[in-house]
Amino acid sequence: LADEWRAQAPGYNGDPNAHTPTLDGFARESVCFDHAISGTPVCCPYRATLMTGQYPLTNGVFINDVELKPKGTTLGEAFHGAGYRTGYVGKWHLYGSPDGNYGRRLAFIPPEKHFGFDYWKACECSHDYNHSLYFEGSDPTPRYWPGYDAEAQTADTCRFIAASAKTNHPFFVMLSLGPPHFPYATAPEQYRRSYESRDIQLRPNVPAARKAEAIKALRGYYAHIAALDDCVHRLLTTLEQIGIADNTIVVFTSDHGDMMLSQGLTTKLYPWDESISVPLLIRYPRQLGRRAKRIRTPIASVDLMPTLLALADIPIPESVQGKNQHSLLAQGDKQGDKEAALLSLPVPITEARRYGFAEYRGLRTARYTYVRSIHGPWLLYDNDRDPFQQHNLCANPEYSKLKSGLDKDLERRLRLANDDFLPASKYVAQSGLGHYREVNVPLGHTQSPWGDWQSTD
Repeated sequence: LADEWRAQAPGYNGDPNAHTPTLDGFARESVCFDHAISGTPVCCPYRATLMTGQYPLTNGVFINDVELKPKGTTLGEAFHGAGYRTGYVGKWHLYGSPDGNYGRRLAFIPPEKHFGFDYWKACECSHDYNHSLYFEGSDPTPRYWPGYDAEAQTADTCRFIAASAKTNHPFFVMLSLGPPHFPYATAPEQYRRSYESRDIQLRPNVPAARKAEAIKALRGYYAHIAALDDCVHRLLTTLEQIGIADNTIVVFTSDHGDMMLSQGLTTKLYPWDESISVPLLIRYPRQLGRRAKRIRTPIASVDLMPTLLALADIPIPESVQGKNQHSLLAQGDKQGDKEAALLSLPVPITEARRYGFAEYRGLRTARYTYVRSIHGPWLLYDNDRDPFQQHNLCANPEYSKLKSGLDKDLERRLRLANDDFLPASKYVAQSGLGHYREVNVPLGHTQSPWGDWQSTD
């Protein structure tokens, strides 16, 4: 699990800037979801959804740094209960900071908050990749990963795998890496050096006035990505050397993307593809073979827990709201545009507030993006014809029938998710989060979310 790695940024998806030979080779042996969607594209809501199979308004984590208090069996508990040796290494970000001011990001996380993971070398949240804190098991003594944390965490995970393979128990381990999340300029020197003078091709939806800024950030972003690709190589090599690769399910994905100045925006939080679309590769040679398969049917973050449990033949808890998409792995696309991933930002935080964005709900189908803000219909894109989402069709009368149909489908899916689409202030008040730093960032008005958002040179 990478942090802030957008779907457009591995080489196998056509990014000319990305140096990802390992992932490109892995994709040739895996099921690749073209539309894996981070429904609420921000760190904690995604992670809570992954662990519970529930939407953010159900599990209670709809902004950053809210403590997850599960209302049902978690992903780690499900594997543990099925007899798996469970391990977690890296960034956690589910313990929360009840002070609302990041107070527990470097705090010891007690074992009862590990949610089914026995082997534990984790930190709540740190992006200091070269001086990265962690805690081991039930020991409250702070420790630090040597060097670049992603490399040290990968080596530790490989040791866990090797030790687990010698036992009579199956294992489930999550390696949760911090990069390529900012700060961008902190990858190991050899990777940064390789991007110092390399030409960077920008997406056409980066405004001309922000191009220099985007290029500078992307040099560091791709350096982190190249470093993580080597980490994946070490993991896959370990599985092959031990002789368990064919009987091991390997999943590569990310919690959300990064706008990187597309549409003139920074970070995540928004309903554009650079923010919501994440890579998702699943390889299981014993059951699925080693032939590449591309799936256009959207799969949402809420679907991952039930899908992975089904793949491992583990019962899916009744508390799970996501859909088991196991059949897609074996049989491929069936429903196309009849399927959609639900998008939501119940409460705008940080950059979303700075840019003046309202709370929203939406759908991402294999072809279309439709989004309604709290004020009404807002965005409509035909992503096949307009892959960089530069032409908002929401006010175009030729698309009124399509928009109406998508709006009705959105209403239906909100009912199924028990989402009343209330104003953000209601959710903040109901959950007692009014003191949280991220919901009190001054609301900006310099950019309106109601324009066409078409880049102009």
